[in-house]
Order: sequence, then C-alpha cells, then structure tokens
Amino acid sequence: MMNELPHPELNERCIAYDRMARVLEHIGEQWREQPGLEDISAAFGLSPYHFQREFSRWAGLTPKQYVSVLAHGEAGELLRSGASVLETSFEVGLSGPSRLHDLFIAHEALTPGEAGSGGKDVQLTIGKGPTPFGPGVFLFCDRGLCALGFIDEGEQTPEAVGQKIGRGEEAAFSDLAGRYPSARIRRDDQAAAAFAEKVFEPGASVPLALFGTPFRRQVWRALLDIPFGETRTYGFIAERVGNPKAARAAGTAIGANPISWFIPCHRALAADGRLHNYHWGVRRKRAMLFLESAFRGETEHSI
Repeated sequence: MMNELPHPELNERCIAYDRMARVLEHIGEQWREQPGLEDISAAFGLSPYHFQREFSRWAGLTPKQYVSVLAHGEAGELLRSGASVLETSFEVGLSGPSRLHDLFIAHEALTPGEAGSGGKDVQLTIGKGPTPFGPGVFLFCDRGLCALGFIDEGEQTPEAVGQKIGRGEEAAFSDLAGRYPSARIRRDDQAAAAFAEKVFEPGASVPLALFGTPFRRQVWRALLDIPFGETRTYGFIAERVGNPKAARAAGTAIGANPISWFIPCHRALAADGRLHNYHWGVRRKRAMLFLESAFRGETEHSI
C-alpha cells in the first residue's frame, strides 16, 4: 500500500496517471471531432466537473487546452514525429501552472571498481514511491539516485507483452535490483516515498550515482543535453558521443538507461520518428513528452 505523504499532490498525480494515460490516447484519436468536456468525461465514466479537476491537476492545463494544442498543430502525428506537437504547444503559449521543475542534475558516478563489479559492497536502498507517471521503484544510495523504474498495476499492456517487459511490482523490483547483482540491497518503501518527494520537488537537485561502462555514461550524458521539450534520434546521439556509425549501440545504451525521466531517454526516437521500444511502455513515453511539450517555454530545464 502506498505510503501517506506530507505533500499529497504527487501522490494524487501518481494515482491519476493510469487514467490520464488512457485519456491522452483517447483525445489523440478523437481531437479532430473537437470533443467537448462532456463527451470526454462520459467516455471515462466521470462527471465533467470531476474529470476536468483530475485532468487539470495531473497535467496543469485543461482538456480543452490540450485539444487546442493538437488542433493548432495538425498534431494527428501525435508523438509519432514528436517535434510537431512540442513546437505547437510552445506556439500556443499555454499558461497553466507549471507542474514540472527545473532540474539540476549532479553526477557522482560510482568508482570504476564499483561499476565493474556490479555494485559489489555498495549499500543500496530500494522502495516504492509515487511519481507523476504512476508508482515508481526507486533505487538509491547515499550518493544519489541509481535507478528509477515504473510499476503498471493490473494487466500488461500489449507492447509490454510483446517486448516481454514485466509490469507488475515484483517484476519492476526485480528489473532494477537485477542490474546491480553484487550490491547489498535493502527494501524501505517509507524512505523511497520520502526520496520521491524530494526529487520531484520543484527546483530539486537530483544527484545521480551511475553504474555503467564509459560508453554508456557518455550516451546518458548526451541524453541530458537534449533540450527540454525536444527530441533527437539515436543517430544524433551517436554523433554526439563521437561515433556516428554507432546508432545501434547508442540505442542499446539508451535502452539500458537505469534512471527514467531524469536521464531523459524518452526524448530519444528511432530514425523514423515513431514512439516505440521504450522500456517502461510507449504510453508512458507519450505522457512524459506530453508534459514537457505542454509547458515548453514556461519552464527552463537546467542540467
């Protein structure tokens, strides 16, 4: 059961994520008909008042504003091409209260010996905590965040089944813990919930303690250089790390990124611009890009 938090907003947004992800898909398919608040809310069994309140609290803008974003940019390409939606939301000049935060990400990678041994003799804490994208699994140590993944409660999504990606709580915990087989890992959900509040606080500093080969850390650094609210291809990332022919290797390194959201692998797209192959599900990637696009120009992303 989710821990009670001193600041309820993050927990409320966490609970709302699953429905909001389905809402984004629904609006993305129906926006050309310019659906009204009553139409959208009825599709999800809520009153217009409660639907608008829940959507606005999670997203920071109203459903009508979101429909306008899509219509304004002819964004039927919704995150198949990424950039059109991102640019459109900037042009519209959305003025909702920002739900995002300026991030200062401080790197404190573990020593080569620790990284090479899979975290041997390193003490890590793992636990469940809220995020705007559903329940998260946080793995951290005294030097910072080592990994962040997500839990999808209930049935697996089709893309998860196709990619053999575990979505339940046990699978998500095993996924992250299995990346550091030699570390000493203890579970503490209360500490993870407190850590979640801290790193998702507006203006938070997010220290990262990264395991990974030098090449992978180069790729992850390049992801941090993608501007907030924009996307880049795997090939672009390969060029940034000095090996233009290594797009496939860059894609593998991006897929191995242990710290979702804060190291923004959701901003990396294949050459065809489609959203696919995101470890934690395509609809979560869509939701992440949506939140960034909605407030592009309203927040500055400092790395």
